[in-house]
Amino acid sequence: MRILHFADAHIDMANYGRHDPETGLPLRVLDFLKSLDTIVDAAIDEKVDMVIFAGDAYKDRSPAPTFQREWGRRIIRLSQAKIPTLLLIGNHDLSPAVGRAHAIQEFDTLQVPYVKVLAKPELLCPADLWELPVQVIAMPWISRSGLMASTEVDAAKPEEVFSNIESRISELVEGWLEEVDPNLPTILTAHASVQGATFGSERMVMLGADLVLPTSLVKDPRLDYVALGHIHKPQDVNQGAYPPVIYPGSIERVDFGEAADDRFFIVADVARGKTTFEWRKLTGARRFIDRRTALTSAEGVMATLKDALPAPKEMDGAIVRLVVDYPRELELLIDESELRKYTDKTFEFHLVKRPQIEARIRLPADKTVSSLSPLDLLDIYWRSSHMDPADIDALRKLAGEILSKDNELP
Repeated sequence: MRILHFADAHIDMANYGRHDPETGLPLRVLDFLKSLDTIVDAAIDEKVDMVIFAGDAYKDRSPAPTFQREWGRRIIRLSQAKIPTLLLIGNHDLSPAVGRAHAIQEFDTLQVPYVKVLAKPELLCPADLWELPVQVIAMPWISRSGLMASTEVDAAKPEEVFSNIESRISELVEGWLEEVDPNLPTILTAHASVQGATFGSERMVMLGADLVLPTSLVKDPRLDYVALGHIHKPQDVNQGAYPPVIYPGSIERVDFGEAADDRFFIVADVARGKTTFEWRKLTGARRFIDRRTALTSAEGVMATLKDALPAPKEMDGAIVRLVVDYPRELELLIDESELRKYTDKTFEFHLVKRPQIEARIRLPADKTVSSLSPLDLLDIYWRSSHMDPADIDALRKLAGEILSKDNELP
């Protein structure tokens, strides 16, 4: 059977740009919705057998009604096309308060046809999946507070909390894998970090500490596809081996930490023991351009800054950042208005100025350099560098040994 897998939509991520005068929506939200439309169109046009969304519809656990409307419009299109759709709960969808509704609760409450919300760990068989010939193990985001409510682990020891929950998840999944029909393909979908996965800059938007699933859990050969969400960097954690363990990444670039990464969704042909898949690139994702330079003299300051940027036509529609390191005395030579004219074709331009300040080391009033020993001078230097006292003690001991041996040489 053919499935479409995507994750981390974050459609209300409106941290750059202006609002669209026609819709009233932030232009960056329209970027995310455009990518979401591309994904929904692909599912409908290719008549996929099932869509799996692996969590985080929004960046906020309490999305504004306008954003809920826009997300709902896209999911209803899948429902109307009679495409079975699984919506996994992510950490940004889940309220930290026990008993509160999650951000996509309405699809469950209204029992939208062909849409199933996966809000708890469970094994779904064909009878639960519109009689599709597949089995799905669902592992939505599990909060630490949820575990604390059901265990006696000390909240002050988070490593014990996560060790406990990881053991329980492993036992659950192992038990379900013993139950599955070996003749049908089995999919694991989870919103979590996997040991060995490469993180991107989404560390900045993740909420709370991470639950890390062991690699042995997701690389079990009894699985035929692992549909993951939570990490924004696209990757196959089990590259070159079976089963595919896929993070498709976020559907739009969130910030400059994702500037170099393309955006994807996945179309997979899932079969018992022989799953194949394709990375489908979202070509319309807005570009982020991140550049850095340093000024070393007062000559040609503006030429140096412009040379650090692409040509104006190459920046058209992009979100651009230029980070500049420079001696503080060159501050007045940086003409920000001229730079903004040069970058006026960008969607948004950020100039980050980082003036460097020389720290002067002051000696005690009754001391001169010549009156101090090498060890005393090193001690003054280390303290002026605001090093950790423990590190200073270790370095002082090592330097003392080196200087002592040096004095013993003939």
